[in-house]
Amino acid sequence: MSVAGRQERLMTVIRGPHVSEKTHMAAESNQVVLKVRTDASKSEIRQAVELMFDVKVEGVSVVNVKGKTKRFGQTRGRRNDWKKAYVRLADGSHIETLLGTE
Repeated sequence: MSVAGRQERLMTVIRGPHVSEKTHMAAESNQVVLKVRTDASKSEIRQAVELMFDVKVEGVSVVNVKGKTKRFGQTRGRRNDWKKAYVRLADGSHIETLLGTE
């Protein structure tokens, strides 16, 4: 894969921030929680965060979240599966837009 193609893939790895009560508690220990592509690896997530936000990443943990089964009247449906990444940032690094801190 070419360098341009590799960087283009890295730019699509991160889907967006995941906001919940648990993520606010994780933010206190210098972690960021992100929704990522289901086919993304830990090393790709690390490289994407370092490329997009210009921070140093200490570690990445991933969780595969199974989609919920829902009913709409008599019709049954299912939400899509997705992947969540807990990214631990190095001391002194932070992402202002996601954490909402200075």
